[in-house]
Amino acid sequence: MQMAKVIGTVTSTVKIKDIKGVTLLVIQPVNSKYEPLGTPIVAADNYGAGVGEYVFYSKSKEGAMNLPIPTACVDAGIVGIIDSIYCKD
Repeated sequence: MQMAKVIGTVTSTVKIKDIKGVTLLVIQPVNSKYEPLGTPIVAADNYGAGVGEYVFYSKSKEGAMNLPIPTACVDAGIVGIIDSIYCKD
């Protein structure tokens, strides 16, 4: 599980049947200091995250586990919305 910031949405007129009704979001992976890591990716969202929110996401098979059809073919999926983070230094 990794952390990311939602930076956009994806509009798709045609989807495979396994992810119909599932929102696709553009997320930017970040570290614990909210600094960007790598390039943005597209993740399936079943929780209703919005642009500007921080989320947890998983890649590969684990990313699809929270979708209505857990065997859906997605590269990444949002597994939770982050309310707050506390890091003790």
